[in-house]
Amino acid sequence: MRESENIRQLVELNPHYIGFIFYEKSPRFAGEDLDQELLLSIPRHIKKVGVFVNSNFDYILKTVRKYGLDWAQLHGNETPEFCRNLRLKGVGIIKAFAIGPDFNFRQLYNFKQHCDYFLFDTQGVRPGGNGKTFDWQLLNQYDNEKPFFLSGGIDLPHLEQLPELSELNLHAIDVNSRFEESPGRKDISKVRTLMERMSEMKLTTEK
Repeated sequence: MRESENIRQLVELNPHYIGFIFYEKSPRFAGEDLDQELLLSIPRHIKKVGVFVNSNFDYILKTVRKYGLDWAQLHGNETPEFCRNLRLKGVGIIKAFAIGPDFNFRQLYNFKQHCDYFLFDTQGVRPGGNGKTFDWQLLNQYDNEKPFFLSGGIDLPHLEQLPELSELNLHAIDVNSRFEESPGRKDISKVRTLMERMSEMKLTTEK
């Protein structure tokens, strides 16, 4: 998200998470246009997530402090050591991984102690935001130790499939492109519908 009025409208819905992308190659790049005062005024129970891709350590830390972000969602080739050092600075860590048929879940092992959550997204040409779902059956290979966000082209019809994941340590779903009017601008009416259905299913959502 990046437009002030759109952010205000979403905050009124009281989501559990709200996301801001700080990746220059993304069409949703927030840049320096975010209203710092507005973000700092967002109620504490709504957790603010900054999305980064192979960003400089100091840039992430500066951005987190500037906007009062609670979490850094890392979508690049960040190492366990990078996650550890950032976490030691008081930043919550959500480490994203692109899932495809050949994904080896064993590579998550060294990240576990340095991350608060994992995020499983769809493998594609971009580090995220490809707008497509992956085969959720692949998650049966996951050891289920660390809670995770489910991402990748999720839309309202996909909610019917979520009960199939009830045995997994699914913390929340991460939605984006399917709930936009244009890149970076959310369709508030559709998000409201999503949240109503998610509430019935007792799951949280990230925007």
